[in-house]
Amino acid sequence: QHIPRFRSEDCRILTPPLRVGASAGAPSAPVVEPMIHRLGDAYRSVVSSLASTSTESRFVEAGTLTPEEFVQAGDQLTFKFGTWKWENGESSRRVGYLPADKQFLITRNVPCKDRVRALDYVLEHKTTMVDEWLLPETTDGGRASQGELRDVDDLTGDGAHGSGAADQGGPIIVAQDDFLDGPGNDLPDFSDLDAQLAEEDPAARAAAAGGGGIASGSGGYVVADAPDEHVSRTRTYDLSITYDKYYQTPRLWLFGYDEQGKPLKPELVFEDVLSEYVEKTVTVDPHPLTGTPTVSIHPCKHSLVMKKVVQDWIENGITPRHDLAIFVFLKFISGIVPTINYDFTMDIEF
Repeated sequence: QHIPRFRSEDCRILTPPLRVGASAGAPSAPVVEPMIHRLGDAYRSVVSSLASTSTESRFVEAGTLTPEEFVQAGDQLTFKFGTWKWENGESSRRVGYLPADKQFLITRNVPCKDRVRALDYVLEHKTTMVDEWLLPETTDGGRASQGELRDVDDLTGDGAHGSGAADQGGPIIVAQDDFLDGPGNDLPDFSDLDAQLAEEDPAARAAAAGGGGIASGSGGYVVADAPDEHVSRTRTYDLSITYDKYYQTPRLWLFGYDEQGKPLKPELVFEDVLSEYVEKTVTVDPHPLTGTPTVSIHPCKHSLVMKKVVQDWIENGITPRHDLAIFVFLKFISGIVPTINYDFTMDIEF
């Protein structure tokens, strides 16, 4: 069964191009004041509690989902990608229009290696486009300055001889085929290395002499593994998706952890959000199924984007499918949090 490929231009309603020089962090003039936002949330909460649950599909006409369609879309996501799971949430916070064991979706420990400002750094420096690849401009002379990439043979061939090769823009790599068998390259014999080390180790000599000490075991000494200093520690995020009854769309929530696994404060989470959206469509609210204050991407524009995608499908002769709605949702949300590496649907054909 074919799932149409999602195109990034279908997100332009919600995600304008990244501005060169934009910085992640608190905006100079927030559009949505906290008090206005709280009043709006209170109003929407009251309306949602009084309104009946929609059962009529308006996915094609309005880009919205019924609770049943949301569950079907979530089932499709968890089926295709096992990192996403259904959760039931706190019993006192569950809603009756969703199954008790399918209150919201969650994926945990999603890596976020870079801050959004790293994207700004890349854009601010000179780049060049070569065969649809964005490459940094090179300052090397010769053919590289003309936009032509050097072959591996060129790196090992030209200028490989002569003492001034390196100073004259010579090869980066010099290959020597006989580096093992050439004269003057006799390698030491490592066959008796363990025995030599044991003889030079005072602890091993003490054990062999019956003096006890720290050394123990058949080898006469203990080898301890040193900590790996090269392990890269990054921020991680727990991403969850709930159903917003008022807007009748999915809603994404971000809960971050620093490199030591400690929860991030909201202002630090904003470092991983494009500055265009900080305190505009990205706010801090209590998670509806846990009550924990969590950064959320407000769903007020989600149905507009979904409607645009549905219209594009129809124009291309593709039958719209509501069970694909969360795939599309995650795709355009990735334009708001581009450095949180959850988007694994880019080039997948079903």
